[in-house]
Amino acid sequence: MNNIYQKIQAKIPKYGEYVFLLLLILISVFSTTLYNLSKEKIVNEYQELFENIYFKQTVNTIFSSTQPRFLSIKYLVKSGDSLNSILSGLKVPSDEIKIIVKKLPSKIIHVNMKIDLLIDTKSGKIIELIYPISRIKKIVLTKNKENLFERKEVVTELTKKLVYKEGIIRSSLYKSAKNLNVEDSIIVDLANLYGFQIDFQRDIYKNDSFEILYEKFINEEEKIKETGNIIFANLILRGQKNPLYYFNDNNKSTGHYDPNGASVKKALMKTPINGARLSSSFGMRKHPILGYNKLHRGTDFAAPKGTPVMASGDGIIIKARWCGGGGNCVKIKHNSTYQTVYAHLSGFGRSIKKGVRVKQGRIIGYVGSTGMSTGPHLHYEVIKNGKRINSQKLKLPSGKILKGEERKRFEVQRIKVDVLKSEIISLIN
Repeated sequence: MNNIYQKIQAKIPKYGEYVFLLLLILISVFSTTLYNLSKEKIVNEYQELFENIYFKQTVNTIFSSTQPRFLSIKYLVKSGDSLNSILSGLKVPSDEIKIIVKKLPSKIIHVNMKIDLLIDTKSGKIIELIYPISRIKKIVLTKNKENLFERKEVVTELTKKLVYKEGIIRSSLYKSAKNLNVEDSIIVDLANLYGFQIDFQRDIYKNDSFEILYEKFINEEEKIKETGNIIFANLILRGQKNPLYYFNDNNKSTGHYDPNGASVKKALMKTPINGARLSSSFGMRKHPILGYNKLHRGTDFAAPKGTPVMASGDGIIIKARWCGGGGNCVKIKHNSTYQTVYAHLSGFGRSIKKGVRVKQGRIIGYVGSTGMSTGPHLHYEVIKNGKRINSQKLKLPSGKILKGEERKRFEVQRIKVDVLKSEIISLIN
């Protein structure tokens, strides 16, 4: 008996560690089971809470109270937008969109136009919509107490100021004018005025100069909202003055005239593009793609892609499509004598198509490299009585020349402008 007890006592230390390990495993399993049961119970309780309708209503009430009732949106119009698509994208009800579209001139919408909206976040309906027609005029639609739109036009009161600038041309007219803070719209108008008689690439030299007197309109915050007419301009090229005066004879002979009363406007502009370089003239040349000598029946102007191309004269578009080697092209019939062609365009101007009448200076397309072209440029042709001629040697027909009483009234206006200019210069100096 004693021998048996001694044997058992000897084996206890030997199996003791296994027994302890087993107990530890049993305790771990039991604890994990209890934890999982407790966790599942908690999850089920939370799930029941979240699904409880009263809890949902409470949460919605809390969050809705933190959100503004009315949302103010300043929408910047992008390419391809329409008034209908903008409002649809903002989730405005379709029946309200129809009402708004009827009350607004949707045809004037354009890229970068800013539309201000105030929207009720609960109904998605428009409370107020501000739609600009121009820089000084806008249409305001506002909901009244009957939930109907009231329409009114708001015009910003502006003050006219006269601005005089003069400068020396170091590299280009554009850069020199920009350095004097002349607005882009005025620089473009200035270039258009002289585009009938001056080639901006070949006729302007370093240290030539310019003078300009023009209108601008400012609001109460002294911010420019509109630019007006160029009252006086003068390009001094190698010492030769080229003054032009604005004259408005009760809207009968409105325009710019030289000191002799001759209108600056001629039948055709000398160049239909600003800031371009004459890259290939009219005549025989080695074709850059075909590789053999061929008569070049037009004039090429190298310019960056996207540079605006203008109609060189009034007329009707007889072609605005793909022209094979000429790529995208426009052809204009000006009268029974003259036609002009503009080729290799990257695209056409707004509403430019066959049958459309255009005014001189209207943008009809943009410089590109379509068709048989080695780089961005405008191929320009002048056709006289069915024959292509050198546009750079064309003697352009003169515009209107003031005579009689009109000439006398112009002389009075010209003298007043000269006196006004002198007074402004004396104040500056």
